[in-house]
Parts: sequence; structure tokens; C-alpha cells
Amino acid sequence: MIVLLRLLTLVNRLAELYSVLLVVYALLSWFPGAYQSALGKFLGRICEPFLDLFRRLPLQFGGIDFSVMAAIIALNFIMRILNQLILSMIY
Repeated sequence: MIVLLRLLTLVNRLAELYSVLLVVYALLSWFPGAYQSALGKFLGRICEPFLDLFRRLPLQFGGIDFSVMAAIIALNFIMRILNQLILSMIY
């Protein structure tokens, strides 16, 4: 039971870290050539597969892409469901 809670804590922290990486990746769009930097390429390999799921949806309004926001909301929603599911199995 304690191992499962520690695993759940680790997964939650990884999801939080991934959310931060998504925000940093989105902020790179403010700087010309940032996506071609080493950091931009690294974050692109990590973030693009998940973001591509949301870029298929019509989430661009007025030249602003809300895919990153939708991805973070979805990630938080999935983590909340996972937390409730695992905690209900434990307690």
C-alpha cells in the first residue's frame, strides 16, 4: 500500500514536471529561432507527440494556439481521475 502511494506521488510529480515543460515549450514561440536551439529540439521531441493529439482539434482563435492549454487541462484531468481511482482502491 505504501509503495503504491509512493508510486502515485512519483507519477503526480512527473505530470507536474511535464506540464511545466509544456509551458516552457510554448514560451519558446516568443523567441525567434528558439525551436531550433538544443533546448527547443529536446522539448520538441518530448512535447510534440502529446501536443499533436490536441492540434487536430480546432483550438486556434485569433492566431493564438490553445493546444498547450488543452493538453495541460487534459493531463490534469487524467491525473485527477487516476488519483481518485487508486486512492479508492486503497482506502
